[in-house]
Amino acid sequence: MMPPLASVSGNFPAVRYLVFGFGDRHYLLAADHGFFSETAALWPGPGLILVTGLASTPAAAFGNTQVMRLESTEAQLRLLQSFIFDALADSLSSVPGVPDSPLNAAAIPIAPGPYAGSWYFAAKPRYSALHTCNTWAAEALRSSGFPVHTGGIVFAWQLWWQVRRIAAPPTAIGNAQTGS
Repeated sequence: MMPPLASVSGNFPAVRYLVFGFGDRHYLLAADHGFFSETAALWPGPGLILVTGLASTPAAAFGNTQVMRLESTEAQLRLLQSFIFDALADSLSSVPGVPDSPLNAAAIPIAPGPYAGSWYFAAKPRYSALHTCNTWAAEALRSSGFPVHTGGIVFAWQLWWQVRRIAAPPTAIGNAQTGS
């Protein structure tokens, strides 16, 4: 993991991948996910970043039909990590004895996540019905140079449709073996 997210990866020893998500803090930390907590998530409120460490590939963890691969450059990866790091700004604590700098800050989780190997971190962006997890994911892709529009993205299908257009085609193992 490149700086600045190296401080986050320290919370996830022995993992190959980190998966980041965004959601409503009150809803995600509520013990009861009934009607009132679901409705309250529609109004602007504090957000959370869910980080899940994976020992296997995302496709193995979530299934091939739930994962799309995007080809990216080192520069795009740095931009994406900067976007995520900026979203984690409310979770950062300066490292004692080190001058203040974004690269000298550690991300401190605020609660365990819902899955083994996951943690919640305080998020700088606010969550609402108009700025959902899908909006945040679109902003993350856009910030790293992918041709994704962010306006009006609320539902997963709206983002999934855009990502499908730019996703790397599946590797054709059979074609590579036959040379055709």
